Amino acid sequence: MRSRILIAATAACALAVGLAGQTTQTPNTREAPPIPREFRAAWVATVANIDWPSAPGLPVAQQKAELVRIIDTAAALKLNALIFQVRPACDALYASKYEPWSEYLTGVSGKAPDPPYDPLQLAIEEAHKRGIELHAWFNPYRARHPSAKSPVPPNHVSKTRPEIVRTYGKHLWLDPADPRTRKYSLDVIMDVVRRYDVDGIHLDDYFYPYKEKDAQGRIIDFPDDRTWASYRASGGKLSRDDWRRDSVNQFIASIYGAKQALKPHVKFGISPFGIWRPGNPAQIQGFDAYAEIYADSRLWLQKGWVDYFTPQLYWAIGRPAQSYPVLLRWWAEQNTLGRNLWPGNFTSRIKDGASNWAADEILAQIQATRDQPGAGGNVHFSMRVLLRNLDGIADKLKQGPYADHAVPPASPWLSTVHPSAPRVQRQSDTLRIEPAGGSKPWLWVVQTRAQGKWQTRTAPATQRTVSIRRADEVIVRAVDRVGNESPAVRVMP
Repeated sequence: MRSRILIAATAACALAVGLAGQTTQTPNTREAPPIPREFRAAWVATVANIDWPSAPGLPVAQQKAELVRIIDTAAALKLNALIFQVRPACDALYASKYEPWSEYLTGVSGKAPDPPYDPLQLAIEEAHKRGIELHAWFNPYRARHPSAKSPVPPNHVSKTRPEIVRTYGKHLWLDPADPRTRKYSLDVIMDVVRRYDVDGIHLDDYFYPYKEKDAQGRIIDFPDDRTWASYRASGGKLSRDDWRRDSVNQFIASIYGAKQALKPHVKFGISPFGIWRPGNPAQIQGFDAYAEIYADSRLWLQKGWVDYFTPQLYWAIGRPAQSYPVLLRWWAEQNTLGRNLWPGNFTSRIKDGASNWAADEILAQIQATRDQPGAGGNVHFSMRVLLRNLDGIADKLKQGPYADHAVPPASPWLSTVHPSAPRVQRQSDTLRIEPAGGSKPWLWVVQTRAQGKWQTRTAPATQRTVSIRRADEVIVRAVDRVGNESPAVRVMP
């Protein structure tokens, strides 16, 4: 069957090439429809076995099957990214030379999977097969979680680097103001960036620990007297609170700079507590992350130390003191450099009970995000509720806002180079797609028009054939790792 190929970046005339080699000039009077752009992601939490694995110490075959099921579910929901927790508490869900295997994986801290495998590598491979981004999620300072049961192994940081570890309430915590902590955690994160083909690296809302109380009910201050004294003795002039914030700021900036130097296509994202400070904007009340956990998250956004910003907006639309759309609008106004703004949603609030939410609250929040200029997607906490389809949330997403595929918004500050238009041949209901011009695309975006309606689907660029249903018109583009797209190729029947 003879087909013609029209490269159509604009509405100008373009060259059409037949499968048999015939070349003609074909007028193009229709512009290609834009690629739908929306970040659709979910966190996969491993701490305390929230999402995966379902219990510590499961057989490896069961662990693998559960992880693949998560990724299959994400693909069925047309999510385009997963944020996979690989360092819950100075432990590792991957083969690390710095930190012990996590007890949430094998049941014993420091014990490797048997038979051996690397969960992070498996997650990357399975996600990429489905055209899904895989972001590695780190807790930068937590060294031991209260849910941990097994003994601390010899290669844990509390044994190898006790000088940077502090006991805080029920936790062990790295001292954020100690320069050795910053170097240690940066080395851990960059080791993953260097050795794994991750699409992003991610921090959540844990910086200094959320405050705990002692047996008498008094707030425990973070035990950093020695570090503070050393700072003052060296001539430091900041107040103690500002010094703590500055220590976190330095760490955030160092991550961004290091990943830019190593692999600039890897996106760096943070999901801080959703309120920067009470009173911002005026009606907002609640926890003061700036003062309590020393997180100046607005500064990180305004300095451009992130590629995407995911404030945890874990409140209902109709709750005035922490209103979802009001907070989202405020964050959009703070985003002066135009970084990607993809808020986090408390989808796990969907449960039975008067204080919990119906699935429709999440659908309304997705719509509120779409209605907010400058916001481009959502991240669901967490994967477990989507797997369980509580209140039909998975079905409602598939039938509603996630009925069609979307591509994450581009991060053009990471690269100004666009991929070349791919070479496309059509034979009946199959497209043969090849990269061109030395490009290394990440995704193919295939848009088909039938009965006047356009539909979009994506496929990993490692896949060279794509089946299509009967269509009056087909448009194909290549998209690279930072979201930049090629000129469109219009395939005529």
